[in-house]
Amino acid sequence: MKYNFDKQIERRGTNSYKWDLPEEGVIPMWVADMDFETAPCIIEALRKRVEHGVFGYTQVPNSYYEAITNWFKRRHNWEIDRSWILYTSGVVPALTASLQALTMQGDKVLIQTPAYNCFFTSIKNCGCEVAETALKRDGNSFVMDFDDFERKCADPKVTVFVLCNPHNPSGRVWNKEELLRINDICAKNGVKIISDEIHCELIMPGYTFTPFASVSDECRDNSIILNSPTKSFNIAGLQIANIICSDQTLRRRIDRALNINEVCDVNPFGVIALQEAYNNGEDWLNELNQYLYNNYKTLKDFFTEYLPKLEVIRLEGTYLVWIDISRIELTADEAAKKLLDNAKVKINSGTMYGRKEGFCYLRINIACTRANLMEGLKRMGRELGIYMEDEDEHGCPM
Repeated sequence: MKYNFDKQIERRGTNSYKWDLPEEGVIPMWVADMDFETAPCIIEALRKRVEHGVFGYTQVPNSYYEAITNWFKRRHNWEIDRSWILYTSGVVPALTASLQALTMQGDKVLIQTPAYNCFFTSIKNCGCEVAETALKRDGNSFVMDFDDFERKCADPKVTVFVLCNPHNPSGRVWNKEELLRINDICAKNGVKIISDEIHCELIMPGYTFTPFASVSDECRDNSIILNSPTKSFNIAGLQIANIICSDQTLRRRIDRALNINEVCDVNPFGVIALQEAYNNGEDWLNELNQYLYNNYKTLKDFFTEYLPKLEVIRLEGTYLVWIDISRIELTADEAAKKLLDNAKVKINSGTMYGRKEGFCYLRINIACTRANLMEGLKRMGRELGIYMEDEDEHGCPM
């Protein structure tokens, strides 16, 4: 491979939320950022900008919009008009601004549980009520419960559905037929769709990401798309994201909400990093996805051998693996605490994503070096499975 994703980078002492929040000696496999250096083209472009030495207010150039439209046309066959794009500091602020533009206080906003935990807080912060429709387990994956989804959309208080595509934490990459059916149900019931697509570039082999707005003109006109290169290129700290909305009237309302919330300005480093990612970072991203896939296979092999009671849900997208622990006598909260206290491994309890739907699940971040992944897995195996210290001599899958 051209890029070295095995490189160990010391992140402690850098005010890293992922590494510096847990105590010394803990392997962090929780919050969704990666331990890899970002693409070299991004580092070099930022280095040049730093050497300039002046960091005043930033004007977003035409080349920023060209980078976005060219990327999505080339990589995802999605034609985006430049005028549809609104920039902001992150996908969560983008979600809040979009909700404020679409809802009134007291409205219900529908989500599919288990769901990214910030969905709950953003909806409540907008004065709205969370409505839930649970995904259905189907073998070692999840599918949408369209009957329940339609019942929930028929509630006149439900005005918005927040889609997560790819889905965090289940790892599903929704296909075109599923997206079409979502829009048919939502349009029939007067429900607008906000699609969080921040994980859209993190796709496992054999799966294809479909932007919701690219499916049909009807999908495009009934949706607001939120995306960003920050997850895919490990640049979340640079705080850059985009809202893509084809409806001019709605776009003006979102723009107003961005201004009211004071998240309408971005920093020069985020603007530069996005352009470098989309213009010159594709080969790095492709190798990253292959490395993540190999990490996923390593985890699956380890669980099969040493943690056979824990079931690995099929990963189609993201680098977040959803683990079913229902066959051991621990709840998700108990298992996560036991792993942190005894094994010094920090992972997320599934209850963060819905207390009922996540009660017997854990979420593991595999966006780390293979060495750190194996160390975390060994610790998990010793605490929850049948892995012993001397197993390395007898076929531990390295």
